[in-house]
Amino acid sequence: MKSIKTLFVVIALSASSLAMAEGGAERTIARMEQASKVSMEVYQLAQQEKKESPVAGNKTPKAGHANC
Repeated sequence: MKSIKTLFVVIALSASSLAMAEGGAERTIARMEQASKVSMEVYQLAQQEKKESPVAGNKTPKAGHANC
């Protein structure tokens, strides 16, 4: 009888932890989708304005590498 009670307790605890884990994943995915949407909107605006992203790189010529 004790083993059956222990089994029920273990099942109840594992089921509740799985339910909590699923809710967290849904919130995380929703945040990722929102961030992706915002970044795509910013990218489209930048393309329309023909601006380069600040991470694109430096267009100045490299000096001092002629003998490399």
